[in-house]
Amino acid sequence: MHEQSPLTPVFDELTRQRTAEIIARYPQSRSALLPLLHLVQSVEGYVSQDGIRYCAEVLELTTAEVSAVATFYTMYKRTPCGEHLVSVCTNTLCAALGGDDIYARLSRKLGVGHEETYGDPGSRGSITLEHAECLAACDLAPVLQVNYEYFDNQTVESAEALVDALQRGEKPQPTRGAPLTDLKTVELELAGIFPDLAMAVQGNSMSPETLRGAHLASERGWVAPAMPDKPPVLPDLPEKK
Repeated sequence: MHEQSPLTPVFDELTRQRTAEIIARYPQSRSALLPLLHLVQSVEGYVSQDGIRYCAEVLELTTAEVSAVATFYTMYKRTPCGEHLVSVCTNTLCAALGGDDIYARLSRKLGVGHEETYGDPGSRGSITLEHAECLAACDLAPVLQVNYEYFDNQTVESAEALVDALQRGEKPQPTRGAPLTDLKTVELELAGIFPDLAMAVQGNSMSPETLRGAHLASERGWVAPAMPDKPPVLPDLPEKK
């Protein structure tokens, strides 16, 4: 691993120890780039140019290679984020059921647009707002996430009350998932570092809507067709001329 250079003084010895721990998990060091981008984001609240250079240095990549990855994935933010990231699903089903209205109300309330931040980045009660593509919870639409934790079956009013609570410094309990913390803590967990693993796995992970099909199948005795003992014989394909 490279020695610390003047280009990356923001990353302290603890971050460098965690970097070494993450890289050691992979047979090829460059495979650690995604978790390392989350790690630098946990330090600064976004992926800065210092973060780009740091990842390039420790993985022996070019800054162009790191930048290409950091700008491809939307979870890597290129401007400083607030204490909380509020992601409102505005994909088709959520949008039709109120997601667009929720995003519009929160945008007006906070006075910010997509990936813009209310308050000083990182300060208590500061919020970065974004509209998100499908959050994989269509059975609970409309949904939003705070720091990637779910708040299901939202209305304009409930979403506004949630943001009010975040601004007051409160951390409401998500509908599903771990207790709410802050974005930097979540980024550290996404990097694969869990300072409090017991707390991170607490919380309800299921919902009645998602399990309804399984319950119906159990009540009515529905079962999947049995798998054949042998795979079916496929017909021979005609030879190409």
